[in-house]
Amino acid sequence: MAARELDLAVSPLRVFGAMLRRYRVKAGMSQEQLGARVFCSADLIGKIENGQRVPSEQFAAACDAVSELTTGGVLGELRELLRDYLKQRAYPGWFVRWPEKEADATVLRTFELVVVPGLLQTQDYARALLANRIGGSADNTDEVVAARMERQSILARDEPPELWAVIDEAVLHRPVGGPHVMREQLDQLVKAAQRPSIVLQVIPASVGVHEGLPGAGFIIAAFADAPQVAYQDTAVRGQVIEDSDDIGVLLATWDRLRAEALPRTASLGLIEEVAKTWT
Repeated sequence: MAARELDLAVSPLRVFGAMLRRYRVKAGMSQEQLGARVFCSADLIGKIENGQRVPSEQFAAACDAVSELTTGGVLGELRELLRDYLKQRAYPGWFVRWPEKEADATVLRTFELVVVPGLLQTQDYARALLANRIGGSADNTDEVVAARMERQSILARDEPPELWAVIDEAVLHRPVGGPHVMREQLDQLVKAAQRPSIVLQVIPASVGVHEGLPGAGFIIAAFADAPQVAYQDTAVRGQVIEDSDDIGVLLATWDRLRAEALPRTASLGLIEEVAKTWT
């Protein structure tokens, strides 16, 4: 049965798990044997088959590549169909509209005071941030991390939006996930910032007080044929902002923050220098 013929309204994760189990059993493979082939534990295989964990794109692709399963690419196709479902589960109501606007933007301007911008986070960094939420669960964390990684796909398009990101130097020194995770994250920042469509600038600690200290992170999306919109985090919930006056305030704030930041090349040098300390 082709993935597109399945009714995803009936527990989509269980549908994926049932399909995986069907192919595995038909191939005469145990969960341990499949896990060894796709570099994960038998426990994870079992949880995915029971609909308790979200299969990543990489996991689906790895399973499709196991010749004994003879999936014909169905698991990858089914995982693609799960995208919208995962977004609905992972995103709170007030955030659901934002990824679509983000994906339609031609230019994105963002500032972060305490963490790496979501569009530039590694999977392990995002997991470290999200796994420690009070009241959260492993299953929900998997879904939110998967959704965050999905958002980053806009930067890999043939014609990606320009991303202009300003971060405070404190972001580079905060030990999210430990030294290994931080080294991987900072190396990823350097690689990302070397793309022609991404400009990353750092406000050095020597600046002291700047416009971003009293507020929270935000991102402004500009479009070819529509008014700009923004998203800003608050202590209670995030907000999608469409009022032109409020957008104007955020744009002015962003310009002032960028004026305090190091130039692009110097910012990359600082990130590389700090990355060496995370060993």
